[in-house]
Amino acid sequence: MSSSTARNNLIGISSAIGASVFFSINDMTVKLLSGDYALHQIVLIRSIIGMTVLMAVIAPFEGGWALLYTKRLGTHIFRGILVVFTNMTLFLALAVMPLADAIAIFFIGPLIITVFSVIFLGESVGPRRWIAVGMGLVGVVVMVRPGSASFQLVALLPLISAISYAGLQTLTRKVGGTEKAGTLTFYIQISFIFVGVGMGLTVGDGRFAVTGDPSLDFLLREWIWPASSDWLLLLMLGVSSTFAGYFISQAYRMCEAGLAAPFEYTAMVLAIFWGLVVFGEWPDTIAWIGISLIIGGGLFMLWREAVANRAQ
Repeated sequence: MSSSTARNNLIGISSAIGASVFFSINDMTVKLLSGDYALHQIVLIRSIIGMTVLMAVIAPFEGGWALLYTKRLGTHIFRGILVVFTNMTLFLALAVMPLADAIAIFFIGPLIITVFSVIFLGESVGPRRWIAVGMGLVGVVVMVRPGSASFQLVALLPLISAISYAGLQTLTRKVGGTEKAGTLTFYIQISFIFVGVGMGLTVGDGRFAVTGDPSLDFLLREWIWPASSDWLLLLMLGVSSTFAGYFISQAYRMCEAGLAAPFEYTAMVLAIFWGLVVFGEWPDTIAWIGISLIIGGGLFMLWREAVANRAQ
């Protein structure tokens, strides 16, 4: 491993961990707001705030307005479709499921990313990385507990979201050599704004909302003006989504997808934390075993990278 590769891997791993922190804040906040507002309204407000943060805080360090320029507009559109689909399916699950359950199922994603990195990117995934990913996957399975109440129809939503997310980050890795993280983040925010406006114009009056299903009502609920007490949550949502999108794009630009993926399990631990602090969900013994396996996989990979860097 060259010194530049080791440096890129370290940046990628750090970015994946940072993105996981912001994604966890994002997921927790969406769940908090899901009982009062339509999903597409939340997404639109989040993206408008996020775009403002991107252009005011991040863009000046990546060339300003020049980051809008791209020769791969079609790829950005496809990534936009994937990221919108990923978020929508996960958020619809969060409206109904406990936070930790939904995120646990979603975290089949890093394993799928590792598989996709071999199939579509031709990356080489050694046995140590497979061990780390496998430990995380076993931890997720332990937490989900097959046969429990988590396995209901709505539980398919985070699974579908995970597959879409794996495709998204595999594509990010493929185009990351020519596109800046800020550029990738900009076109994602634009995608959310277009979808939010489009859904608001078509179903924002709430005429389809009387379904009795919490997920569908979250999707089809009538738009209302946010309460003054909720604007702080919406601001936090916009800021966290921007930095999450930026850091996760940076992670898969800088290092191999199969290496960055296991470190996203950090968000699983944070989901447990938010579930406890915000929603009063206390993990039982089995859940703690799962958490230990997830953390163990990430720390094992981190230790292996430290050994490799020391050799350099």
